[in-house]
Amino acid sequence: MKKAIVVGASSGIGKQLAVLLAQNNYRVGITGRRDQLLLNLQATNPEQFVVSVFDATDIISIPKYLNQLADELGGLDLLVLSSGTGKINPTLDANIEQETNALNVEGFTAIANWGFNFFQQQGFGHFVAITSLAGIRGSRQAPAYFASKAYQINYLEGLRQKAKNTKLPIYVTDIRPGFVDTAMAAGENLFWVATVEKAANQIYKAIKNKRDVVYVTKRWRMIAFLFRILPKAIHKNL
Repeated sequence: MKKAIVVGASSGIGKQLAVLLAQNNYRVGITGRRDQLLLNLQATNPEQFVVSVFDATDIISIPKYLNQLADELGGLDLLVLSSGTGKINPTLDANIEQETNALNVEGFTAIANWGFNFFQQQGFGHFVAITSLAGIRGSRQAPAYFASKAYQINYLEGLRQKAKNTKLPIYVTDIRPGFVDTAMAAGENLFWVATVEKAANQIYKAIKNKRDVVYVTKRWRMIAFLFRILPKAIHKNL
């Protein structure tokens, strides 16, 4: 039986992906801050789920918690980072910007580093992170969120280069969702909103195929292309 950890499994994409992994013969460590939600998920399949409650912004303690969870699982084949935050912040509220950076940059980096070092030491493994289409360009409505996702995308690219350089079977997958029907997808006039089930199924397929970069759902690849080629003069005035 394969072993996986899903960081941010209490709700949304992380929860649904944890369920899907358990259904496909993974023993899954599920983490998050909200203990009762994790315990409720564990109760649906006690043999497959192992709970670890911690805050992904507690960067000092992250290695301890993840090492303990990997030991309890009896190994680790797959690490999925699905924990993230982001809010519309047109007034540049400093608290919102710092909260975003604390999780999406500092917490992300601590977990990514632990995962890569763990897999390099054991000689194999697969790290998957949920970034966002938002990482392609900046936004006046949520500067920290869009910038933090750009950071994640580039960090993962660097880890893929490192993995290639090790010549070990270590894989790094960047999942870039558009709109998914979760609590984070708040707002009006949203389009192409995927269910969490559809998103999780596409992510699981990407994991099986060890893809480098995947857009969820697939049609968002077209929007990503348009974002990239949009002239700066036009983008500046959006």
